Amino acid sequence: QQCCDCCHLGLRLRSEGKTCESNINLGYPCSHVMLSCCEGGDHFIHPEIKRHPEPLPTVTPEKVSETEDHNEALSISNEAELSNNLPGDDLDECLLYGGELCQHLCINTVGSYKCSCFPEFILQDDGTSCSPDPDRGQVTRLEAEATIPPSASPSQPLLIVSLQEEEDKCKDNGPCKHICNIVEGNVECSCLAGYTIMADGISCEDLDECLTGAHACSRGQLCVNTLGSFYCVNHRVICAEGFILNRRRKCVDVNECVTDRHTCQRREHCVNTMGSFKCLQELSCQPGYELKDGECVDIDECERGTHSCKVNFVCQNTEGSFYCESKQRCMDGFLQDPEGNCVDINECTSLPEPCKPGFNCINTVGSYTCQRNVLTCSRGYHSNEEGTRCIDVDECQTGVHRCGEGQICHNLPGAYRCDCKMGYQYDAFSRSCIDINECWNYPGRLCQHTCENTPGSYHCTCSSGFRLSYDGKHCEDVNECDTSPCSQECANVYGSYQCYCRQGFQLAEDGHSCKDIDECTQSAGILCTFRCVNVPGSYQCACPEQGYTMAANGRTCRDVDECAIGTHNCSAAETCYNIQGSFRCLSFECPSNYRKVSDMRCERISCFNYLDCQNTPVRITYYQLNFQTNIVVPAHIFRIGPSPAYAGDNIILTINKGNEENYFSTRRLNSYTGIVYLQRQVKEPKDFLLDVEMKLWRQGTYTTFLAKIYIFITAHAY
Repeated sequence: QQCCDCCHLGLRLRSEGKTCESNINLGYPCSHVMLSCCEGGDHFIHPEIKRHPEPLPTVTPEKVSETEDHNEALSISNEAELSNNLPGDDLDECLLYGGELCQHLCINTVGSYKCSCFPEFILQDDGTSCSPDPDRGQVTRLEAEATIPPSASPSQPLLIVSLQEEEDKCKDNGPCKHICNIVEGNVECSCLAGYTIMADGISCEDLDECLTGAHACSRGQLCVNTLGSFYCVNHRVICAEGFILNRRRKCVDVNECVTDRHTCQRREHCVNTMGSFKCLQELSCQPGYELKDGECVDIDECERGTHSCKVNFVCQNTEGSFYCESKQRCMDGFLQDPEGNCVDINECTSLPEPCKPGFNCINTVGSYTCQRNVLTCSRGYHSNEEGTRCIDVDECQTGVHRCGEGQICHNLPGAYRCDCKMGYQYDAFSRSCIDINECWNYPGRLCQHTCENTPGSYHCTCSSGFRLSYDGKHCEDVNECDTSPCSQECANVYGSYQCYCRQGFQLAEDGHSCKDIDECTQSAGILCTFRCVNVPGSYQCACPEQGYTMAANGRTCRDVDECAIGTHNCSAAETCYNIQGSFRCLSFECPSNYRKVSDMRCERISCFNYLDCQNTPVRITYYQLNFQTNIVVPAHIFRIGPSPAYAGDNIILTINKGNEENYFSTRRLNSYTGIVYLQRQVKEPKDFLLDVEMKLWRQGTYTTFLAKIYIFITAHAY
């Protein structure tokens, strides 16, 4: 389906007459199919691909390894050489690395890849980048008079009237990459539609309409930029049903339950799934309903007695709820309270205009009356002697104020104000003047360090290590080192002091005296690789008595190669093999019916019958491996296989001896290569001698090889 959608996108571009260009945002497979369908095979540039010739049938097996030494049957190499080079296992680099290998098109070949370019572009010498073909991109300039149409856009080619000497400046397009123009005798470069002039005034770069928002794609479409233009792609062409393209151009799931695109019924619950949704039957009901036979039915609270109606009320059931109806009715002018009692309605406050203007409303039991207004003054005023207007009452002069002791009364229209002394403020709750806490009201602005409130004022204090300066607000540092408080060295710091000790000593708990530092105890094995010995004011590193010597840095223990310096005790018939911290004396002897062809290899002299030739090793080879106890498991320690290898080879690996504690195991990497690996951690130093047998099946015959591997597990390096 994805292949068809990408091909449909290419056919659509071709039918609309747009340029067929690749876009890395579609990915390599989709972009490749889109170009193939868009170009229709007419202008697609197919690079020459060299293919391997088909192998001719022969009884001789095909050689699949690079080694030409036919005398070798066992080989050991690094882990990087374990790849299988058999035909048919080609790696598609174009599919694996997408658009990172080639600028335009990447075409996979057997064992490699090729880069190609779009029409009107040529491949550069680096084999990966493409540039426009200069033979097909020239711009024709008119030498006769021409008129610029008013509808021409700034990005269209300009037709300029030029003189013969001005024409020479634009000869061969002058210095311009696209269009050369002569404006007032000077060369001016412009660009084709879909391009913009670069900072150098000569080169042109593609205008990304998708990035600048100059495209006409709708909200449900994806804008794809091309060289000099753009095109719009519907989200559904790229994303499957139930998915949408996000800002990062990745197909993400649409939550139909949140976007209300689901079709679930009223009593169903929508659950979002990847690319779709599902509807589940609701198992719970709304308050006032209960689940019965799979449906929510109303609960009759009145019948069950679960209502909350009072004694003077009757319960009336409703759909999903209930209400309480009073047993008795109240007369006009009364209102029933929640207890069922009838209370008088104050029409003077409940009605918007109970009386006409000029009349005063007086409430009565069950009704109200209207009386003509008399002059009523508000609080703080009283009527004058004539009773025609209200005048202010001077509470301070008449003594009806409530100012406390020490307060000053000031009359105001209709009221009065009690003022407090400086440093105090009025408290309306206690109707008295209380002290102002300047330290709380102005934190950090009155004193540099600490502000302490006093009745009607405040004063500043300083922290330990400071003293108050002459202005009474700021604090200045005290030099405590003048009194010699430290046993060794003293450093004055702002507001305090610091005692410190000389090298090899540390400050005691009292912060004043110094004591010797035990570097070995505090370092936890970091200073020395083996053993740390504390000395007054310093430390020394030591190594094991045998097998190691101190390195030049004075901290690391270096292994002594007893075999190289001749301090071993191996006999002349033995071979000295150095290991970490020691050495081993090894003796390599060939069994009967074998002859020694090298220091580490024995070959079989003869075999007696067919079974003997297949089961007894044709070659015995000795190997030595040295590892430390902190090796990470599983660890590949030995690689074995025929050399050279041929198609059809098959091997069987077996550890015949030396693996009684099951520390090691074997595994095949392919039909002709295997490994021996350490599968369990060896916690203590230990020596192993493994007999690893390899049976090689080649052209219907088994051949046996034996590798005797000395494995020395030593303690990790000091």
